[in-house]
Amino acid sequence: MVKKILFIASHRPCRNPGQRFRFEQYLDKLRQEGYQCELSYIISEQDDAVFYAPGMLFRKLLMGLKAFFHRLRDVRRARQYDIVFVFREAFFIGSAFFEKRFASSGAKVVFDFDDAIWHFDVSEGNRSLGWLKRPSKTAEIIGISDAVIAGNRYLADYALKFNSQVQIIPTTIDTAYHKPVSERNWNPEVVCIGWTGSHTTVKHFRIIEPVLLKLRQKYGDRIRFKLIGDASYSREDLGLRGMAWKLDSEVSDLADIDIGIMPLPDDEWAKGKCGFKGLQYMAMEIPAVMSPVGVNTEIISHGVNGFLAETEREWEEVLSSLIESHELRRRIGIEARKVIEARFSVNAHWPAYRDLFRGLVPRD
Repeated sequence: MVKKILFIASHRPCRNPGQRFRFEQYLDKLRQEGYQCELSYIISEQDDAVFYAPGMLFRKLLMGLKAFFHRLRDVRRARQYDIVFVFREAFFIGSAFFEKRFASSGAKVVFDFDDAIWHFDVSEGNRSLGWLKRPSKTAEIIGISDAVIAGNRYLADYALKFNSQVQIIPTTIDTAYHKPVSERNWNPEVVCIGWTGSHTTVKHFRIIEPVLLKLRQKYGDRIRFKLIGDASYSREDLGLRGMAWKLDSEVSDLADIDIGIMPLPDDEWAKGKCGFKGLQYMAMEIPAVMSPVGVNTEIISHGVNGFLAETEREWEEVLSSLIESHELRRRIGIEARKVIEARFSVNAHWPAYRDLFRGLVPRD
């Protein structure tokens, strides 16, 4: 008999990087294994513009009601599935109501998370609605799950307080998709320092702005900057205007970058990050410079497959070295790709992912 999995997530396919690189890229492999997979999401393309915008409270209320009834339908049909896989949360307010109903349906519940979501964090557009969130519900969801997938050790240590069935599977890269640019010019006349993210994480890019200003003063037209993910961002003194992220140009937009950066604050939320930006750069043989926060220190061997920089002085020194040496950029990029293939690729972690599902619902 075919085993059926219902994936519960907020966004439509290919919209959210967490969904894409935590479970969506495994769906075809699961189907090849004989599983029937369905994704149920509650934020449509039309809702996107409303959900992350400031204000628009009445339209958000209507969207929330629509999402609530959608999840009620999921609860009613959950017993038709062998596994219900919840990514981060079933609903975007502080209740574990739906997860508890899934757990009592007879289906096995898998909970997957890639951020320290038990800490309070809310987008600027929804700050006035922050009172609706209850991050502590994360512990409840973990406790009622049959299996928990954590993106790194920091997250796993938290989950183990409430559930013994915790497995670490890092955010992974499809190395057939994110691949090096074979014709990359390792000695461009102008070196591009780039960052990729979203309008909710651009606050992390702002951490490094003072260093980038110093570099612009030092190197002038020998360098340029690129920001992917927030088209509203603009800094005239950096000669930088942000660009929107687009799925169809995602790889080519990244391929334009010579040095990838991932600055982070050293706080509890950032410690739960899974290093995704850095993994993308590294998979494409783009040397990465990252803050030594959380899993970044496990991904990067300083000076071997990338660089870690904490103070402004360290950032300036490391970036200057990379700007001035195309051979250093080339060497670091090649070593970075090797690490991705061995430790952070879909191929490397597919067996563990497959075995987790097999253990929950053995095939006939």
